Order: sequence, then structure tokens, then C-alpha cells
Amino acid sequence: MTSTDRGGPAERARLLADPARTGRERRTALARLTDDWLADLYRAAGAPPGTALVAVGGYGRGELSPRSDLDVLLLHDGPLPAGLAERIWYPVWDSGIALDHAVRTPDGARKVAAADLKAGLGLLDARHLAGDARITAALRTRVLADWRAAAPVRLPDLHALVRARAERHGEASFLLEPDLKEARGGLRDLVALDAVAASWLADAPRDGLDAAARTLADVRDALHLTCGRATERLALQDQDQVAARLGLPDADTLLRQVYRAARTVAYASDVTWRAVERVLAARRPARLGLPFRGARRSAPVERRPLAEGVVEQDGEAVLARAARPAADPVLPLRAAAAAAQAGLPVAHATVRRLAAETGPLPVPWPDEARHLLVTLLGAGEACLPVWEALDAEGLIVRLLPDWESVRCRPQRNAVHRWTVDRHLIETAVRAAALTRRTSRPDLLLVAALLHDLGKGRPGDHSETGGAMVRDLAVRMGFDKPDTDTLALLVRHHLTLVDTATRRDPDDPATADLIAGAVGDRTHLELLHALTEADATATGPAAWSAWRATLVDQLVVRTAARLAGSRPPTAGAPTVEQERLVVEAARTGAPVLALRAQAEPADGAEAVGVELTLAVPDRPGLLGTVAGLLAVHRLAVRKAVLRALDPVGAGPVLLIDWTVAAQYGDVPEAARLRSDLRRALDGSLDVARRLAERDAAAPLRPGIRTPPPLVTVAPDTASRSATVLEVRAHDAPGLLHRIGRALDTAGVRVRTAHVSTLGAEAVDAFYLTTEDGRPLPPARARQVARAVQDALETGR
Repeated sequence: MTSTDRGGPAERARLLADPARTGRERRTALARLTDDWLADLYRAAGAPPGTALVAVGGYGRGELSPRSDLDVLLLHDGPLPAGLAERIWYPVWDSGIALDHAVRTPDGARKVAAADLKAGLGLLDARHLAGDARITAALRTRVLADWRAAAPVRLPDLHALVRARAERHGEASFLLEPDLKEARGGLRDLVALDAVAASWLADAPRDGLDAAARTLADVRDALHLTCGRATERLALQDQDQVAARLGLPDADTLLRQVYRAARTVAYASDVTWRAVERVLAARRPARLGLPFRGARRSAPVERRPLAEGVVEQDGEAVLARAARPAADPVLPLRAAAAAAQAGLPVAHATVRRLAAETGPLPVPWPDEARHLLVTLLGAGEACLPVWEALDAEGLIVRLLPDWESVRCRPQRNAVHRWTVDRHLIETAVRAAALTRRTSRPDLLLVAALLHDLGKGRPGDHSETGGAMVRDLAVRMGFDKPDTDTLALLVRHHLTLVDTATRRDPDDPATADLIAGAVGDRTHLELLHALTEADATATGPAAWSAWRATLVDQLVVRTAARLAGSRPPTAGAPTVEQERLVVEAARTGAPVLALRAQAEPADGAEAVGVELTLAVPDRPGLLGTVAGLLAVHRLAVRKAVLRALDPVGAGPVLLIDWTVAAQYGDVPEAARLRSDLRRALDGSLDVARRLAERDAAAPLRPGIRTPPPLVTVAPDTASRSATVLEVRAHDAPGLLHRIGRALDTAGVRVRTAHVSTLGAEAVDAFYLTTEDGRPLPPARARQVARAVQDALETGR
């Protein structure tokens, strides 16, 4: 063997054929063989002093996949003999190995790196092969110094390159044929993370990152050997062979490993780029000539409250200083819900602390936990990054143990664009935009999240999922009727679209079939919205105008079949409520009682505090009281309003509220009573206080929510009143705006049923004229329009 044969094609072939050499060991050995070969070629070519052969890019990192290109740079600081470079390159070309080469001076290499971002990234991994090591070391030192000096400019360019590549190639975590190198979460992103670390401005979270990099590289090696060529796309026809070469049982197991690795890389990228943006934002005053370091010391970090134990800092949700995760098992959901509703990510350190310190939720869940899950899901698109952060640290599987069976599970169906778990959360995102279509948005969102859970188990996934969700709903603290509803929705989540597209719509038996499956109008509304959310989250081929029309027509026919249901009515007042009403009628002043919500019989914790208010009826009362609660930062979870006349002295309004403090404690009853009296006599301007607070609040990007929906219920809803239904995204002062709009419209609120389910308000107001009659249809529509305008103006 001549010196130039050492490490050449023959030795490379023997190494690649050795079954005992695999993974990182083989990649390192292949790089060493190649190093020896190129060093011998360099010496045989008669390279003079003042030159060096340098590996850059992937080869510079010291690991080679079987069909990787060789990225090599010939450095020189003086004249080169004629033909020197060709004498090195030609044997490589003759071997059939792809070669990316350049000949440069150190200054020339630095200029190229400054002008070409990709070339600059390659030089960050420069590694000496042969020749004058001082030239290589000097180049590395200067290139790294240049990179760090220019980082405030180059890193945003690199981030733009990363985003553009993700747009072109998609996300490796969800593609049936992922590009292991170029897709988001692939090997290129690992290179970008190393470049960020080299800038000294930020570093990626390292837990699991090295293992993810090994997985992706091992799969890439097996793909190269299977195909016999350099390819990065894990095509369907190659997956079984690649899996076998890696010792895996099947292609699905292979894809799940790739997906898990890619998610780890993608999450690390998200965390790292947010850190870069924060650092660069903090440095901007220095570019304007301001004393950056001193300014940073003198300017305290601003922390704005989001929820109990959760604050906003530097554009992220973090734990408050007083938060105690070990004593607050609901805190992960509270932080997640608050972050999503504010359109913020949860800080990486916060998620890690929650995962490390927070204990499991009690079973059944506290009511607050269930409410917060619905609030998180109801944030729509803003839920996705928060959910991914919790999932990356294992918090989702801790909350929902069955989630592990669908996590990263591929769906080998051309219609599906996501893994099972991502499809579930995408369905919930789309369901959040449809919450106005049902009186139970909480059940819609939870059913959307869990509807395909059965795909992680054998058998028909709808039937299996229905049984699983029934157990899970009990664990989550849903009562029996709601548990039955969730099980029904999961069991029949395909029934509507299958029936609409496969049965004769004009046959009465078709509507009878759906009516028998759903049982009532509420279930029909829920199933209709779930069907659309599921289909649109599947992919463009799963939903079309034709399918939507067929489903809509079937729902209309089924609704007609189910017509005749009546809304629930409030029960008779309790002894305590009657006492308050009589006292208010006797004194002509407001009377209230404040108490912790009674512990449910099943032992689950209550969501808030019960506030019972009795006050002589007067115009604008509902809006005034609701506004006062908003001034005290009390969120209304539930309210039932009715007018009583216990002593014949005129109506007294009785309102039973369930409220919760957005953060801090609920004010004492004496303070609420005092402020209420001031609000009623005009010495406390509630509307002005709310407007001033809104004006002083910092502007946040927030989240997109579907517009409010105000409708007049059909005449069958009530024979003695007009029922106005309001569905809107909950916000401070929402009920105050509704009450003021109704007062301005000159209608009486005879009774009201106000519910906040997650982040969605579902309200029904029973309205009459001043003489106690239902509103004429034209006037009812005018009132609905006035309330709609008031809510849209306040968005």
C-alpha cells in the first residue's frame, strides 16, 4: 500500500462493510481515515511551507456519513506552485467521492466568511489536516473573533436563513418523508445552534440534544448505505430497509425515533432563538450611544402579573418570586394557560423548574385544573408553542398518561399531515375558532384534544378511544353527564361526515340515525363543530366545500328531528337568598354575602368564591355590578340573575356569582359592599376606572380569537321572554359592556345565566319590554346588534 492509498477508497469500503462498526464510532473512524488519505495526498503533491490543508463544514466537525461530501480548504500565505491544488483534488475526484474545495489566503477566507453566511458557518468548524498548523490556528482564531464581533448582525441573518429553510422543507417532526438535514429539527439546525453557541451570546438547552443528534446522524448513515448514494430524504420505499439496518422492528418505530429527535432539536432551537432575541434587544441601547452596562444595572427588570404565581418578564411567562411549585400542583397548567392567553411562550427555565418540582395532580383533578386546561386549549394558535414546551419536558404525559401512546405516532395516510399527537392539538386549535357554535365550548375543546387517543391502542380507535376518554374524563373531574358527552363525541367523531357522504340525505332514516346517536341538540352542536375541527386539522384533502355542505344539511335535518328541547331554569331561592332579598327590600340598599365555594361532594377543589348579591332593581344595575367586579380584578366564572318581589315593594335583583381573583386574594365583603354603594350613588365611576386601567396597561400582541357572536334564540327557547345568547372570548369587563349595552337599549333583564368555560363566555339573557313582554322580533335584532357592536368595539 502506497502512502496515498492509506485511508483511500479501499479502506473506506472495508470500514463501511464492517457490521461491528456503526454509529458515531464509524463516523469518527471514517473521518480519521479520510484525514490520513488527504494528508498523504497533500504531502505527495509537494506542498511548500506556508500552506495548510483544512477540513471545514461537516467534515471539519470530525464525523462523516458514508456518502458525505468532503469540504476542504487549501490555505496559503504566499505563492503556490502551479498545479498543486489539482494534484490534491484529482485523486479524490477519481475515487467518486464528492468534493467541495477552495484555495484561499487567510485574509481571503475571512472576506468570504464575512460576505457569505454559509461559508462563514463552515469556517467556524475549521479543523487542521496537514501542513502549517499555525496558519490553521490563526485562521480559526480570527474567524471566531470576527463571528463574535459581528454576531448582532449575523445572528438575525442566520435566524432568517433557518426560518426560510423550514418554510421550504417543512418540519421533520411531522413529515412522512422527512429531510433529515434540511427540515426544521434536522441536522442543519444543530449546526445553527453550534454557531449561536460560538457567538457567546446564548446557548441551547443541552439535555437530550446530543442523543437527538446521534439519532438523526445514525438514521442518515443507514439511509446512505441503503440507497448507495448521498440522500437526506427518508423516502417511504426506503424506510423498512433503514429500520432493519438499524435493528428496529418496523418503519413506524423508525419514524417515531426521528420525530422525537427532531422535536428535541426544534424545541432547543425555539428556546435558543428567543434567548438571542432577548440579548440583542437588551444591547440595542448601546448601539445608540447609551451606557448599556450602567443602564442595565440601573433599570430593574419589569415583571407584570399574569395569574397567581405567574408573571411576564422579557416577553416570556415566568414564575413569580413567591411561587412554590412543590406546594401547587396546578401551577403548570396555570402558567401554561396564562402564557397562551397572553400570546407568550413559557420560559425554558420555568418549564424545567415546573417539571422538576411540581407534584402530580390529585385524582380527580381540582376544578381549577380542568378550567385551566380548557383555557389553554381555547387560546388557539397561541396554545401550540406552550403545549410543545410542556410536552418537551414531560409535563403533558404527566397530566395525561395515555398521551405517551400517541406521542410522535405517525399516520400512514396521505390525507393526514400530522402525527397523531400533533393532529390532536391542531384539532383543538381549530375547535377554539368554533366555540361560538356550541353552548359547551369546554367539552368541545377537550373532545378535540382527545378524540383520536384510541389510535395508540389496538382495535377501532373510535370505540377504544371512547372507553379511554370515559376513564380519563373521570380522572379529570368531569361529572357523569359531561363524561358521557365526551365519550359520545369521541365514539362518534367520524359519524357525521361518514353518514353525510355515504347515505341518502333525503331518506328520513339518515337524520334518524344521527338523532339516535347524539340524543339532543347540544350533542349535535358539539359533534358538528368537532367534525369540522377534526377534518380541517387533518389536511386540505379531508375537508371541502362539498363535504361541508353535506354535513351542514344533515345537521339541519337532524336538528329539526330533535326540536322541542327547553333551556334549564333556575331553582327556587334558598333560605339564605330569601333573607338577603328581604333585607335589601327593607333597607333599599345592597346586601351581599361572600363565602368560599362549597367543597364538591367528590372532593375536588372549587374554582372560586361565591358572592350572593341582593339589591333593589334599577336601570344599569347588571353592568354596574359587573364593572365593579372587573375593577377588583375578579373574573366571573358563573352568574345567575333573577328578579324577585318578596314583600310587594318592588323587584329586588338577586345575583349569584362565582368569581375568582385573577391574582392575589378576593377583597373582603365589607370593601365590596362599600364600593358597590359608591358605584350605585355615582361617587365611584366604574366605567372611567376601567377605561383608565385599560389605557395604562402595556400593549401586548395577545392572541387571535374568533369574533363575538350575539344571537336571538328561536321563539321556542322561551314563551315569556326574548332570549339573547352571547358567546365571546372572556376578558376583563366583558359582562360590564354587555350590561351597559342592554341598559342603553332600554330593555329589562328578567333573568340571566352567565358561564365562563375555560376562556369562553357563554351567556343567556332573558329580556322583556318595560311591561314584561317578549321583545318584538325587529327590536330583538336591534338589541343583539347593539350588544355585538359593544363587544366588537371593546376587542
